[in-house]
Formats: sequence, structure tokens, C-alpha cells
Amino acid sequence: MDLKVQLYTKKECPLCVVAKEIILRVKKEIPFEFEEVDIESRGDIHEKFNEEVPVVFINSKKAFSYRVHDKKLRRILKRHQPMG
Repeated sequence: MDLKVQLYTKKECPLCVVAKEIILRVKKEIPFEFEEVDIESRGDIHEKFNEEVPVVFINSKKAFSYRVHDKKLRRILKRHQPMG
């Protein structure tokens, strides 16, 4: 699969829950690999993103911070889909 979405999250983060719900809803329409990363278990990224979660990366490029917008997410994913 060519599309990969990563959600950087942490415990007790209401915006993270909402972001994950939106991502999984869009995933039903547009297939992609999904990975949820708990920044609290990763010291290398915890310090960098602690106050910015949720953070969403699409194919290793930051796409969203704090809030995920479903229409924009669909648009970005469609733009990255392989032609065919």
C-alpha cells in the first residue's frame, strides 16, 4: 500500500480521539496503512510533539496538528493515490 497515515497521540487527549475517529472513517472510503504512535512511549518524539498532539503525518509529511479536517484529509489522500 502506497499511502501511510500516522497519528501521533497520547493518553487523555480528547482531540486525539476525535482525530482517530475521523481518520478511521475516511479509511473506509480511501484505503491506506494506518499507524497510531503513542508519543509518551517514544522519548525521541515526545519532547518535540508533546504540546502539539494530535499530529498527523501522511507519507512522512506533516499534514495536521491539533485538528483533523475530514474534507482536507480526503483531498490530500486522493492526491497521493497511485494512478491506475
